[in-house]
Amino acid sequence: MTILCVRFQLPPIREADLPRLLGMLEEFTPVVQALPPDGALADLRGAERYFGRDAVELASVIRVRALALYGVDCVIGAGPGPMLARVALRAAEPGVTCAVPEEPDAIAEFLAGKPVGVLPGVGAATSRTLADYGLDTLGRVAAAPLSTLQRLVGAKAGRELHEKANGVDRGRVVPNAVSRSLAAERPFGRDELDPGRHRRALLSAAEEIGARLRALEKVCRTLTLTVRYADRSATTRSRTLTEPTGHSPELTRAAYGMYEALGLQRARVRAIALRAEGLDPADQASHQLTFDPVDEKVRRIEEVADRARAKFGPRAVMPGGLGGAAA
Repeated sequence: MTILCVRFQLPPIREADLPRLLGMLEEFTPVVQALPPDGALADLRGAERYFGRDAVELASVIRVRALALYGVDCVIGAGPGPMLARVALRAAEPGVTCAVPEEPDAIAEFLAGKPVGVLPGVGAATSRTLADYGLDTLGRVAAAPLSTLQRLVGAKAGRELHEKANGVDRGRVVPNAVSRSLAAERPFGRDELDPGRHRRALLSAAEEIGARLRALEKVCRTLTLTVRYADRSATTRSRTLTEPTGHSPELTRAAYGMYEALGLQRARVRAIALRAEGLDPADQASHQLTFDPVDEKVRRIEEVADRARAKFGPRAVMPGGLGGAAA
């Protein structure tokens, strides 16, 4: 086992610790891929030889260091590849690393009884489609003819699904930088049931991210929403934007769309976080021009508001939806 998938159990107000925790992982290996908002993949092939310990032993050291230096516990899965490590993470518990064996028969046995949704990249819609045909576990998917899977979910997706269900892991850890993203979090003072307050928190976070992007002269290609619940679980959804943007209304619309798609009903929400990812220079981004004068007017007002905030503070100009509300 050479790949670790680590999820740090960060309180909502401590997501800023993630870059430092990634730096701690980089003391073991330079091949670290951030998985915002609270995780990472680490390729330990070189570290195993250098330290003379296997991945599970190094995972124990990483857990102790995270606790000692940052007071943060973590859940760790280990496997021969990134996909298998991420599946192992789903079965892991704090203090115990869940490891997938390297032998093909052992991998097949580990995956066989698990629901299809544990595979990275398999969403709820695909899971429902497969379940309608009795393919609700990875063992059944692995035994199904490739042609059947391709007929159900498409040629490319069916081939990838068949390989993953059979334990074929073609992924690799791609080092990246968490600094290529911006995050804004809105913790609630108590577990919040009111969808109206959820939406105000989203509006506030989107406005903050938009202002920060424009101040840095950046645009983002992807927006990620994380909703943390009272039981310490979380739901994360990402959306690739129609075009890279730092325009607050566009970010707000995308955030609202992801929130509505969750279909939360009386969910006790502890915190909401937005993360802008895939940052690029604004002067290299394209913008589809429209004949709508309102769009141009809103963008000009946004420029004026940014200048007012720079001079008088971030709360000098706020959307009407935030007026008199604690966001």
